[in-house]
Formats: sequence, structure tokens, C-alpha cells
Amino acid sequence: MTEDALVSLQETISYRFRQVNLLNLALTHSSYANEQGCEHNERLEFLGDAVLELAVSEELFNRFPDSPEGVLTKLRAGLVSMPGLAEVAKSLALEGIVRLGKGEESQGGRERDSLLADAFEALLGAVFVDGGYEAARGVVRVLFASRWPEELEPARERDFKSRLQELTQREHKSRPIYRLLDSSGPEHEKIFEVELVLPDGLTILARGASVKKAEQTAARRALESLAPRS
Repeated sequence: MTEDALVSLQETISYRFRQVNLLNLALTHSSYANEQGCEHNERLEFLGDAVLELAVSEELFNRFPDSPEGVLTKLRAGLVSMPGLAEVAKSLALEGIVRLGKGEESQGGRERDSLLADAFEALLGAVFVDGGYEAARGVVRVLFASRWPEELEPARERDFKSRLQELTQREHKSRPIYRLLDSSGPEHEKIFEVELVLPDGLTILARGASVKKAEQTAARRALESLAPRS
């Protein structure tokens, strides 16, 4: 982990640590700590998880004043899911700077969604300890700027991903696979590109202002291409 990498990370999250040791701790996995005899990031992860849930809940509460608790809970679950947080971690290049033990490294730990999601939560916990809730909330707003749902779909409308999955399960006994290929642009207006692979091998690419939107677009195109056959 180089000094330049730490500086770049702080610039990306729009927050500069007063206690840089907290940032180093947030990026220290237990496997590394066990080998080196130092502290690890699990306590910060515990704290960051709670801070993230509060910050996301507050934002959704303010964005959708007429939405019931159940809808807000579902939206929050989507935003703070392990794959979603792993995507945020990758947008920060945490997989390249998190400190891992040799065993974890050799087993592909840098690619594990759970490890990357935990590292992001630890980072947020470190921001909270260093600068308080307002600082942590600011980081969440920066990193989730392109991920907030813009509007709620009517309950009677079923999303394209669900419809496509039901179709492929029925015809192929298998689910479609979505992969994040790339993201580009500044944090507040990133564009995400995803690849959808259907059980029969058909591949569809789509882009969107969030991973979810790109996946929905890919699923819609897949349904359109399969319509004559379904």
C-alpha cells in the first residue's frame, strides 16, 4: 500500500483523514493482522455497517417522503447488499490496496465480494471515527450519487430482471448471469457497463447510470430478443 494510493483514495471519497493510522487500519484484513501481529479492521467494519445503514436510510427517507417503511427497507437492502458494496469498493480500487495475509492472497481474496464489502464498511467506519457522522454521510453521498433510485416503479409493474429469470428458469432450468465490465466518468455521473449472459450463450451488453439500471436495460433487451421464441 503506497502513500500515493492512500492520497488517491482520500481524493476519491472527498475526505482527508486527520488520523491516517485509521485509514491504514481500515485496509488491514484479519489475515494480514494474524501474520504480522497487528490490529485488523473488523471493529471498524462493525461500526461502518451501522453508519452506512443509517446514512442510506436517512437519504431514502428524505428522497421518498411518501413511501411506506416496507418500500424503503427494500430499497435500502438493494443499496447495501454485498455485491453492491463490493462494486463500490472496486470503484475505489480497494482490491489493490487492502492488506491481506499470504494465504488469503493466494486464495484470491482480492476478488471476493464479501472481503471487499467488509473493507468498504471498515473504511466508512474509519471516516466516522476520524470525522464524525456528517463526514461519513458526506462520503456515502459522494459514492452513492449515481446509485440512488431516481423514482419508484409502480408496484403493479414487474422488473425485467425478474421476468427474464422466470423465463430462463422455465426453459433452461438456469439463471442469467450479470457481470460488471467497466465504469467510467466522474463519481457523480458514472456510467456502468454490464454483460448479460443467457443460459443458451447469448450475450448482451448494456450501459446505465447505475449497475441496476444497466442490468435492467440488458434484461429488457434480452426479453425483446427472446419474445418470438417464448
